[in-house]
Amino acid sequence: MIHLLLFFLILQHTITGMLGLINESPIMQQTIHLNKTKSSEQLVREFLLTVRSGKNPEKANEYMAEKVLAHQMNAENPQTVERTPQNYAAHVQEFLQMYGQFEFEITEIIAQDAKVYARWRQTGKHLTEIDGYAPTGLPLIEVASAVYRLENGKIVEYWIQLDRAGFDKQLQKQAAKR
Repeated sequence: MIHLLLFFLILQHTITGMLGLINESPIMQQTIHLNKTKSSEQLVREFLLTVRSGKNPEKANEYMAEKVLAHQMNAENPQTVERTPQNYAAHVQEFLQMYGQFEFEITEIIAQDAKVYARWRQTGKHLTEIDGYAPTGLPLIEVASAVYRLENGKIVEYWIQLDRAGFDKQLQKQAAKR
């Protein structure tokens, strides 16, 4: 009986040691790494579909740190704006006033470590004056992309680019129809 008990203790110790080696293996570490990437991707996906989409902008604090650096990437005048969850929610509310309840579609999302790239298409209506163009009520499409950097499960920084030329051409075309 003692021999059998000793055998099971040695077996348990051996299996535990082997599991430790498996967890330290490059394949297991890569799997653990992929799980972290997946959670970063999921957080950004939820942020875009919940907050940026205009559905629940007031939930920005669930996804954003108290201070977020927002880098506006354009060739002639790149700027960095400091955002808080509160002023980001107000920013999305401005979109809702300008475009109404717009459609929001993520067209690409790629994650690596703490950074997540996302591209989206937003389709709304031209409801207020934009860049000197009077409202037409006609559809407007915005194509944009951003790279989000996360720390401790929150967005802390992002770099955003908009297809401003394509957006401006839509405004010009609408103005010419009037």
